[in-house]
Amino acid sequence: MPNNSIFDSSNRPLYGAAANSYTQPGTEVPVQTGTSIQAGGSFTVNAANSISLGILGGSVNSSIRIANPSGSGKTVYLGQIVGYTNISLSLLSSFSAQVTLYSGGTIASPTTGTPVNLNLGSSTASVASVTTSINAVTGGTSFVLYPLQPGPFSFSFGGSVAVPPGQTLTANIVGALTVLGILGVGIEVIWWEV
Repeated sequence: MPNNSIFDSSNRPLYGAAANSYTQPGTEVPVQTGTSIQAGGSFTVNAANSISLGILGGSVNSSIRIANPSGSGKTVYLGQIVGYTNISLSLLSSFSAQVTLYSGGTIASPTTGTPVNLNLGSSTASVASVTTSINAVTGGTSFVLYPLQPGPFSFSFGGSVAVPPGQTLTANIVGALTVLGILGVGIEVIWWEV
């Protein structure tokens, strides 16, 4: 029988091991897997961009802005951010990339995004106003910044970021090469509304 600590670990939001798994097995289940999906309250939206960069290189952006309108009566909870950076045909180039989350922020030349309900049988629409762009975010306050390697990434937030009515969450991924190459970036935001 394991002798796991009964106290929460200081570096995790929830200690997931059962204290006595031999006599009382336990399972940790994210809150969004229950009623919010069954009620049609979980949503996703994605955005991608790919550019053939010239001899001097450059950067590639993709942004998603999720605005929870005042008076919506619901709070948006961030579940997960997934995406990728993809490099092809790059010669002796230096690569850098990061994903950043902002409270607020604006994006230039926005395109209306259509959130997909993750309960595929539900006709419930998201209360959020979603826009996407291939431009960087201006303004806002950054509160999460992760450097990225080439390839896929996934960051789980489990509802720890809440966007109440009248507030906005903006996510941006940017990749850069110092010399010519083809660079692609993509980002997907998954959330639920209660």
